[in-house]
Amino acid sequence: MPLHHDDRRTRLRTALSATLVALACLLAPCGTLAAWVTFGLADTGRYVGAMAPLAADPDVRDTVADAVGDEVVRELGTGTAGTADTPLGPFVHDAIRSFTRTEAFRTAWEAGNRAVHDAVLRALRDDATAPGPVTVDLALVTTPVRAQLAADRMPFAHRIPVEHTEVAVVPATEVAGLRKGYRLLDAAALWLPLAAVALAATGIAVAARRRRALTATGLGTALGGALLVLAIAVGRRLTLADLPDRVHRPAAAAVYDALTATLRTASWLLLALGLTVALASWLTGRLGNRRASPSRATARDGRPRRPPATLPPL
Repeated sequence: MPLHHDDRRTRLRTALSATLVALACLLAPCGTLAAWVTFGLADTGRYVGAMAPLAADPDVRDTVADAVGDEVVRELGTGTAGTADTPLGPFVHDAIRSFTRTEAFRTAWEAGNRAVHDAVLRALRDDATAPGPVTVDLALVTTPVRAQLAADRMPFAHRIPVEHTEVAVVPATEVAGLRKGYRLLDAAALWLPLAAVALAATGIAVAARRRRALTATGLGTALGGALLVLAIAVGRRLTLADLPDRVHRPAAAAVYDALTATLRTASWLLLALGLTVALASWLTGRLGNRRASPSRATARDGRPRRPPATLPPL
C-alpha cells in the first residue's frame, strides 16, 4: 500500500508540473508580443527611431513621392492623378522625387511620424474624450520643414505658409476597438511575463524529477520563440498579400520589417534562452550520472567492485 500511494503521488506531481510548465511556455511568447506592443510600438521615441532610417529607403521615398505627386496633380486640376501626359504632372513628380533626397524630407518624415504617433497614443490613452477620428495637424510637419529649408538657405523658404489643417489618420469607427485592445495589451505586458516565470518556477519545484522539468521548460520556451518567429513571417506575408497595389509592397515590407525588428530580436533571444537552459540542464544531468556511476558499479557476477589497492603512505 505505501508503494502504491507513493506512485500515485508521483504521478499527480508529474501531471501538475507538466500542466504548469506547459502554461508557462504558452504565456512566454504571448508576454513577449504584448511587451513589444506596449514598450516598443507605444513608445514614441522608439517608434520614431525605428521609422527614421526609412527616409533613406528608395522604395519608401518613391512611394511617398508618387502618393504626394498624385495628390498635388489632383489638387492643381491638371488631369487625372498619376497620368504622365499632363503638362505639369511629370514636373511635379520629378520635383517631389528630388525633394525626397534632401535633408528637409528626412525632417518632414520624422516630424510626420512623430505627429501621427502622438495623436494615436492620445486617442488610445485618453478615456475622457469621446471616441472620434484621430486627426493630425499638418502644421506640426510644415513648421520643421520650413525651418530646415531656411537653414539650407533655400530662397523664400520663410514665406512658406504654415496652415493648421486637420487630417484624419484613423476613422472614428476604429478608435473604440483600438482603445480596448491597447488597454488589454498594456495590462498583459506586465502580468504575462510575471505569470510565466511564476508558473515555470512552481512547475519545476513540484516536479518529481526537477531536472527533467527544467529541461522541458527550456525546450518549451524555445518552441514558443520559434513559433513567434514563424508568426512574424506569416504576418508579413499576409500583410503584403492584402495590399491592393503591387507597387507599394516593397515600401510596406520595409515598414513592416522596421517595426518588427525588436520583436524578431526578442523572439530569437527567447529561442536561444530556452535552448541554453535545456542544454545546460541535460549536460549537468549527464555529468552527474557519470560521477555517480563508479560508486554504483558492480562486477559481472553481481558482487560489488572493490576499490583498487593502494600502498600505505611512507
